[in-house]
Amino acid sequence: MEGGSRPERENKDGRGRRRGEKLGSVLEPNIEPFVPRKGYDPNELRSWAKKTGFVSTFSSETQRSGSGRRNGDDGYADLERGGGVLPKNESISPKIEIDPILGRTRRRGPEIEPVRGGANGRERDGVLGFKDGVEGEVSRNGAGEVSLGADIAPNGQGDGANAPHMEPKSSEDVHMCQDEDDLGDGGWQPSPKLVLGLNDNPGYVPIIFYGLQHYLSLAGSLIFIPLIIIPAMGGTDKDTATVISTMLLLSGITTILHSYFGTRLPLVQGSSFVYLAPALAIMNSREFRNLTENRFRHTMRELQGAIIVGSVFQCAMGFSGMMSLFLRFINPVVVAPTVTALGLAFFSFGFPQAGACVEISIPEIFLVLVFTLYLRGVSVFGNRVFRIYAVPLSVMIIWAYAFFLTAGGAYNYKGCSVDVPSSNILIDACRKHAYTMKHCRTDVSDAMRTAAWVRVPYPLQWGIPIFRLRTSLIMIFVSVVASVESVGTYHTASMRINTKAPTPGIVSRGIGLEGFCSVLAGLWGSGTGSTTLTENVHTIDITKVASRKVVEVGAMFLIVFSFIGKVGAILASIPQALAAAVLCFMWALVVALGLSTLQYTQTASFRNITIVGVSLFLGLSIPAYIQQYLPESSLILPSYLIPYSAASDGPVHTGNKGLDFAMNGLLSLNVVVTLLIAFVLDNTVPGSRQERGVYIWSNAEDLATDPSALSDYELPGKVCRWAKCLGVQ
Repeated sequence: MEGGSRPERENKDGRGRRRGEKLGSVLEPNIEPFVPRKGYDPNELRSWAKKTGFVSTFSSETQRSGSGRRNGDDGYADLERGGGVLPKNESISPKIEIDPILGRTRRRGPEIEPVRGGANGRERDGVLGFKDGVEGEVSRNGAGEVSLGADIAPNGQGDGANAPHMEPKSSEDVHMCQDEDDLGDGGWQPSPKLVLGLNDNPGYVPIIFYGLQHYLSLAGSLIFIPLIIIPAMGGTDKDTATVISTMLLLSGITTILHSYFGTRLPLVQGSSFVYLAPALAIMNSREFRNLTENRFRHTMRELQGAIIVGSVFQCAMGFSGMMSLFLRFINPVVVAPTVTALGLAFFSFGFPQAGACVEISIPEIFLVLVFTLYLRGVSVFGNRVFRIYAVPLSVMIIWAYAFFLTAGGAYNYKGCSVDVPSSNILIDACRKHAYTMKHCRTDVSDAMRTAAWVRVPYPLQWGIPIFRLRTSLIMIFVSVVASVESVGTYHTASMRINTKAPTPGIVSRGIGLEGFCSVLAGLWGSGTGSTTLTENVHTIDITKVASRKVVEVGAMFLIVFSFIGKVGAILASIPQALAAAVLCFMWALVVALGLSTLQYTQTASFRNITIVGVSLFLGLSIPAYIQQYLPESSLILPSYLIPYSAASDGPVHTGNKGLDFAMNGLLSLNVVVTLLIAFVLDNTVPGSRQERGVYIWSNAEDLATDPSALSDYELPGKVCRWAKCLGVQ
């Protein structure tokens, strides 16, 4: 473009308005604006934006592709690398991929800056480019004109004197994330600095405090799953206490292993809700629901065998490099509905069980919502205790309230003993109160009397695992779902702690180690596999503590607590209605975290909202169709467990009972159906990388320019060379 004198064009209101300004005014603000030549296409800048990867959010805006060069230009900026000018006769095909995370979370003014000439940092006069690969912003002003940057032509005025001074931005501005507490004006703001970074070590006393704080905030995810599945398996209170202690031990061991040999992100490993629905489907099959003796041990051994087989498949998929290929097809549009369906799958299980004692469950749900939403900004001694400890604080308060109700005689019925249900089964007047007493009273558990003070959980404590093809097929698919969930967690966690995204090899390494940790869970007999807790990302975002040492110290405390049998017994005595009420909140949080993954995509895209909507609806509706085939006698199961009996009673009949069980079981799982539908649609429906929110992993070019960029993920010692041989470094 060539500059002109200073003519002005009149608009319909008679006011003068300058049409544009010389691009050189970004470098020299005093240069007068240019005069557009005849035949100027107002959509030209839109075409330029389109070639650089910009996608407009205005549905009525049309974009036209330009020729890529104009007569008289001497060279073109290498926009993808942010520097260099190509020769005049050399054609270019810019391929700019806007990072959906940076593009949606930054709020830093004009992004177009002078191009620095390679390593020497010299400016190239008259050429505009992008600094450090960060793309510029193209905005539409109030007059409908397209402008480059946020303030180059404020309010449509083209006065070069008003152009702001372009100052270089430091690399700290690159990683930005949203902090909802800092959005006073409803916009996006940079996340406050972390209290503890990935490699920080604050000292002995602070690290113990932060470690306990980190795991207390995850109490709901760590201990409440056994309170649901063990009674459904026919286990006693002592069995529940033992499984809780086993889960604490496994969570501590696997977290330390992941911190040293996995992705090395500060992520807690533990019992995942991914394995809860298939565990309920297996334990409520026709074979196990008719058992009268040793039902718990038989069911646990069956679960152990299935988990081990599925985990071996996950381990092989990670360490063999298959996961690196699979990552090409896993994007936020797939992860979001999958994780969302994981929480929605238990809508028929949560409050129906919590409703057995509404005087406990409703206050618990109300209190945890008040803490997390209304009192989240209240600080006590500099800590937002109501956000960090919302679950443990609410549980302790309502547990004490339930104790006073029990001691005050609210659940005393004449002639009925608290020994439920054995002493009441022969008394007709007590049968209708047995269910209420079992779920509401705080003194019905005998775990405190039967549990030992010191007990070390050991492998194969329930017996030799049982391996069957029908249950193994179910767990193989579930391990794939767990891997997809972890992929999204890795990427989100890396953004939260302001580090570079892991490479596909590092992600594969993490998935492979998760599979190995789930094998340990199968050997010890925790009832579920081990995977990365999605809620841990929420904990890091709240506490601003992302130190690897903090997570490791907290994991050591879990291991110590697992050896104290009375700790598991105390947790096992929590009333079942209270545990179900807490899980109602935890499952709702999983739904919210799943939907938040869509922020990395173009949420207004019709393609994306259709894929997410269809996959979620069919992911809930198809299992509902499978689950409508009730067992021969629905009286043998509680109403909230009947949907999980479809594996034995579903409509699929191939002539092979094992295959029928596996197919009916898989089709009755919301998360599996949702994943399959979202995976197929997202990888077959056309869409740009930016529209799909493709995860931008660190690549070889990044490592070539900055070898230390992935130092946070390096493995210690000789293990590093071993990982490179497997291709997971």
